[in-house]
Amino acid sequence: MARQSRLGSIQWKFVKQLLWLSAGIVTAIFAVLFAAVHYMRTSTRLSQLVSQYLGVQLSESINWGLVSSLFLLALLTAAVVGIAGGYVIGNLLKKRLNTLRQATMNLERGLLSYRLPELGTDEIGEIGWQFNRIAEKWEDQVASLQRLSNHNAALGEQVRHAAVVEERQRLARELHDAVSQQLFAIAMTTAAIKRLMEKNPERAVQQIELVEEMAAAAQAEMRALLLHLRPATLQDRPLREAVTDLLEELTQKHPIDITWELEEIGDLPSGIEDHLFRILQEALSNTLRHSQAAKIEVKLFTLKEQVRLRVSDNGIGFDPDDEKLTSYGLHSMRERVNEIGGSLDIISSAGTGTQIEVRIPLVMEANQKGGDQP
Repeated sequence: MARQSRLGSIQWKFVKQLLWLSAGIVTAIFAVLFAAVHYMRTSTRLSQLVSQYLGVQLSESINWGLVSSLFLLALLTAAVVGIAGGYVIGNLLKKRLNTLRQATMNLERGLLSYRLPELGTDEIGEIGWQFNRIAEKWEDQVASLQRLSNHNAALGEQVRHAAVVEERQRLARELHDAVSQQLFAIAMTTAAIKRLMEKNPERAVQQIELVEEMAAAAQAEMRALLLHLRPATLQDRPLREAVTDLLEELTQKHPIDITWELEEIGDLPSGIEDHLFRILQEALSNTLRHSQAAKIEVKLFTLKEQVRLRVSDNGIGFDPDDEKLTSYGLHSMRERVNEIGGSLDIISSAGTGTQIEVRIPLVMEANQKGGDQP
């Protein structure tokens, strides 16, 4: 609100400046006239010349009350003209600046096809022309990114074997670092329970509860890892169909309330579809592992020439700015979003759940030329 009020004050700055300028001009004119008359009155020779040629006595002809009234009238007229002129000029400038401001906001939000109208031939018009050039270049770069993404998707089959090997190695590391250690801890705790059953039954009950917690954590970790075992690509299916199958399977296998609203998006480049599918997998995996949520909501829709994917939960939340809490999955999601020229917003805090929203601009040039790539 403060920034908008500062922008709006430009109009009133013009009003004040023109008001003072007009009042100053009127005052200066009357001051010069007064000084001239005063000089002529005090100069004997000038008074004689005026009396000789004009037949007027200055000391007798000047009505100072009338002069004061004329001065006040002129000052009031100048004030009205200054206020009206400043308001009109400031309002015109404010409208042009607001047009520039709206254009920069659209560009920030990913509306790359927006172009400024003609703003004139002055400096502001030059800025508008340069802005359109920047927006056009930005749109071309995003189109190039998306064409490259489509090309990479076509090349994906050639590197599938290497990707499978790398994924197996990653899963093996995570199994060893998480599930394997949890199972080892469960085994050790279970062995200790046997010895405690007779000596300290209360302590044994506490250990059994601890085993239940570790087993639940290991189960959640396994569910998240199994989610990654799904196919890395859409297998020639539309994005909406693949996402629906994924969510239906999760609903059947996990005790968590999952709802979704998926819009049918036609002519979406395959590269963008693959990245959105993997981003959704990563977001769901992070939620199952860390959020302790009871409800997950997934939305896929288009808005303002953008395709948007939104995943929200009612879990424990986290601080997105805390590097210690950001996982490998979030870094992977950001990398995928950047590869297709999009943006990623993470809204979360402790105890309020988490919302992840991905926005990908739909560039027509990428859609039209994407099929021409090998």
